[in-house]
Amino acid sequence: MIILLGSLIALLLLGVPIAYSLGLSAMAYFLIEQPALIGILPQRLFAGINNYALISLPLFILMGLVMNNGGITQRLLDLSMFFVGRMKGGLGLVNVVGSMIFGGISGSSASDTASIGSVLIPEMKRRGYPVEVAAGITVASSTMGMIIPPSVAMVIYAIVAQESVGQMFLGGVIPGILIGFFQLFIVWWIARQRNYPTEAVPFTIAETIRQVERSAIVAIMPILIVGSVVFGIATPTETAGMAVAYGLIIGSLIVGLGSIKELPNAMRSAIITSAKIMMIIAFSQLYIWVLALERIPDQLAAYVISLDLGPTAFMLVIAVVILLAGTFIDVSPAILLLTPVLLPAAVSVGVSGVHFGVVMVAGLAVGACTPPVGNCLNVCAAIARIGIGQIFLGAAPFLLANVLVLFLICIFPQLVLWVPSLFF
Repeated sequence: MIILLGSLIALLLLGVPIAYSLGLSAMAYFLIEQPALIGILPQRLFAGINNYALISLPLFILMGLVMNNGGITQRLLDLSMFFVGRMKGGLGLVNVVGSMIFGGISGSSASDTASIGSVLIPEMKRRGYPVEVAAGITVASSTMGMIIPPSVAMVIYAIVAQESVGQMFLGGVIPGILIGFFQLFIVWWIARQRNYPTEAVPFTIAETIRQVERSAIVAIMPILIVGSVVFGIATPTETAGMAVAYGLIIGSLIVGLGSIKELPNAMRSAIITSAKIMMIIAFSQLYIWVLALERIPDQLAAYVISLDLGPTAFMLVIAVVILLAGTFIDVSPAILLLTPVLLPAAVSVGVSGVHFGVVMVAGLAVGACTPPVGNCLNVCAAIARIGIGQIFLGAAPFLLANVLVLFLICIFPQLVLWVPSLFF
């Protein structure tokens, strides 16, 4: 284990990509400890990605890109502006509400940051918001993209942990909504203290009907996606494929042929992103195999049982571990690395796999907004043209909502499990 962990840490510190760091550290272990098994490694690599459920990953990624290119973002922001724009700090509130809705469509926090940020950050600056506050709200609210279903991160966890994708989606509903409401309150409270502007938005029955008509076909998409999985109408892979087709159709209806013309670029981006994730998954399987050979998960589970922590205390400790890990490891690699090690220990103390998965995704969502690795920070820095340190300081007050909800769902697991229990 010294060889395995030491080589992995050394390679990561040298800047070697996470996929190759995992593969090389596993290779070092086999060369030194198990040279007779070297010939099996290619089979293990292939077996790691030979999983039908993984087909849904590129399709969910493509779905988010298609929806973004189809002119969806502006309509969602217009709908958000109609409902909360007239309140104090209207554009900040629009940012949060827009992320709540868009998070249920894109399934990715990075896509949320890019889509919402490119529209709202320049407008918020023009209306007198400090750029770090505008960027901070954008980054913090984008965390809901990987918690509110559908979620690419939850699909990855469900595959690794062999849990139901539908249950994972439903488990994220209440935590995601709670984060949104807490962030709305923080934005409103800060806006009152700093006297941020309200927006002149007409509120009439005719305008209400117009906004609902313009956005309803988009806003119902998360319900269609999650519902088709939960009620067994289609598998996650089939649902992702239908969502891509749905996005192309409504994108074409909204902006003509815009989404069709952008489809080749969207497919290229989806292929590249999926390939990166697949490489990490393949090489992580070697690493996980080493852990299994050394019986590390079993030893950790036995140690946790000997501590007699109880489910709540264990999950609070795990939440802190996940927050720290998310600071240095991106979301997908963190799920692939931590799940095989920590999940058996969680199950040994009576924690549900769905509960553990939602806690992990919610904790890693915070890590996506913390330096130095935070993916959302880097996306937002390119849009706002300021450093990731400034953005993090601007986001910190709003990320308190995420941390609060993370500890709440550790203490009260029914916040995660109640909705899945209604359907499964």
